[in-house]
Amino acid sequence: MAIIVDKVQKRRDIALSCKEIFFQNGINDLTISQIAKTAGVGKGTIYEYFKNKEDIIFEIVNNLIQERNQEMFLEISELKSTREKIKRFSRFFYCEEDVELRQLYKEFISISLVQPDSNMIAMQSSITKDYFSWFVSIIELGIESGELQPNAQAFTKGIFAVGEGMFIKSSVTDIIDDLESELHQFYDALFDMLEVQR
Repeated sequence: MAIIVDKVQKRRDIALSCKEIFFQNGINDLTISQIAKTAGVGKGTIYEYFKNKEDIIFEIVNNLIQERNQEMFLEISELKSTREKIKRFSRFFYCEEDVELRQLYKEFISISLVQPDSNMIAMQSSITKDYFSWFVSIIELGIESGELQPNAQAFTKGIFAVGEGMFIKSSVTDIIDDLESELHQFYDALFDMLEVQR
């Protein structure tokens, strides 16, 4: 009797088995042979599930982000103020426990900018839409509860873009010394204006 392989799970397993060598070496210094050896499969199997090394990065990032999101959702749901929820939302960009995921995310952004293809665009769009939808719901809940002024909704896209924008700038320039501190200063100044004064 033939063994039925769950291709989605197999793809995920191969990618996640390679995560440590990506963290150690980065994508440029790796070969498909090294990836296959680490995953315990042949090179042909790698190409059966992935187009190239970049495709493996996307699979790793996607899986790790999904896992991290579950933890973040629980943490955010326990916070009371919208200000604190937004600060927690942006914690990925500077917290110590996500340093490896940020490294992969930087590789993902780099590849997406230099060699975009329809799959990369679709994946990045999907991740961004999910995060933005979640972000919007946090702001809307703050408005509905009377914590935020109704015009806070007009700031949603800008607030959402600030975290990633400052993260990218802090990665490629020296104008941001302490990302956590500067993001918190920005959020505090903005929410001082957007919160309903009681």
